[in-house]
Amino acid sequence: MPGVSESDLAGLRKAIDAVDTRLLELMAERIRLVLAVGAYKAKHDLPIYDPERERQLIERLTRSPPEPLEADTVRRIFERLIDESRTLEQRYGGKPPSKPGR
Repeated sequence: MPGVSESDLAGLRKAIDAVDTRLLELMAERIRLVLAVGAYKAKHDLPIYDPERERQLIERLTRSPPEPLEADTVRRIFERLIDESRTLEQRYGGKPPSKPGR
């Protein structure tokens, strides 16, 4: 990369690692909330899959993505996140796993 030294590159990668750690923590927080929603749905015999809610979420998030993100990128990221969230919601029935990572 022109204008970026090796130490600059190391610093940028360290900053990326810190952001990735924060993202992971935020995803874990999101999953805990998803599991709470799943518990409510299970208690009230509601389906896990709510296509209208997912459509509204994607629409809201892609309406004005912050630069340099593009709407299609945001859509793909959140479609994957929603899919994985739904998988965990189905697996744990709204209850957190007994051990982390299981």
